[in-house]
Amino acid sequence: MADYLLDPLEVQALNVLPMPVLVVGEHRSLLYANAAAEDLFQSSAVVLKRQRIDDILSFASPVLALVEEVQRRGASVTEYRLDLGSPRLAGERIVDVFASPLPSQGDAVVLMLQERTIAEKMDRQLTHRGAARSITALGAMLAHEIKNPLSGIRGAAQLLEASVPDADRLLTQLICDETDRIVKLVERVELFGDERPAERDAVNVHDVLDHVKRLAQSGFARHIRFNEVYDPSLPPVAGNRDQLVQVLLNLVKNASEAIGEAAIDGEITLTTAYRPGIRMQHAGSPGRIALPLEIGIRDNGAGVPSDLLPHLFDPFVTTKAQGSGLGLALVAKVIGDHGGIVECESVPRRTTFRILLPLHQPRVDGAAA
Repeated sequence: MADYLLDPLEVQALNVLPMPVLVVGEHRSLLYANAAAEDLFQSSAVVLKRQRIDDILSFASPVLALVEEVQRRGASVTEYRLDLGSPRLAGERIVDVFASPLPSQGDAVVLMLQERTIAEKMDRQLTHRGAARSITALGAMLAHEIKNPLSGIRGAAQLLEASVPDADRLLTQLICDETDRIVKLVERVELFGDERPAERDAVNVHDVLDHVKRLAQSGFARHIRFNEVYDPSLPPVAGNRDQLVQVLLNLVKNASEAIGEAAIDGEITLTTAYRPGIRMQHAGSPGRIALPLEIGIRDNGAGVPSDLLPHLFDPFVTTKAQGSGLGLALVAKVIGDHGGIVECESVPRRTTFRILLPLHQPRVDGAAA
């Protein structure tokens, strides 16, 4: 069935919704899919309308039974935490489903899908920020209590180096190298204790991504192909350019390491998009802040182990043998300080980090608009 069978006002109302919406007609045919549904199922509305809902969901999907129940009862039904069950989607997709009859189309049913993962990841972001701030005092203590003795140890090793046989100088050099490594680790922890507000201005995220890509391609990611899928009309973000470069370079470096140096088909995709409808409450803010600017970094590496995924942004959690486990915790802190959130979805050969940030608000008469 074609779009014109739907009332123009109904189409207009469904199009502006940020959640995926499908209209299912008789014989489970798809009458309509909004832009969010196109993104979810990675198909255009034209292609989706040539199919039945059975074609995009597995035969065991509970959503199919929900459609039948609404058609039978002629009343709205809501179900929470259902597995969408679609072969088109990588991994498990847990959604809340709001199903209502559409009287103007006979037995047609409107399905609105709300991904539970978004709300749950937002909750986790608050936990990640708390975890990052919980080591603020630890960072200050380590800086004072550990760095000073380490300077003495390194100085003593350098004095010994002048008086020991050549065969033993490897040991004194080892002492110096290890003390330097510990100092660098402590300095990274110190960053969590820096509560000074960074200067923020309007930042073009595409300029930042291009800069990060050039740095990566000239160094650790020489062997990796980069793809860019940008929304050219994306407005500026409210941020600190240097900090955003640091965060995105960290994520691109992680993606490169996940792919590995031996890979011949390594690929990193950088994306930007405008995603209206996502809002978050921040401490000290009178209302919910919109986070419509999305930055994505996707790689085709081995993926993140499923047991580590919920704790990926916690301090000292790492999949690297020589990693400190502070890189992603620092990413979560910096993005949190920007008023945004960062999330990760991972299956083998497809790991995606997404950053959601607020728009830059021009100042009017010296105050934020």
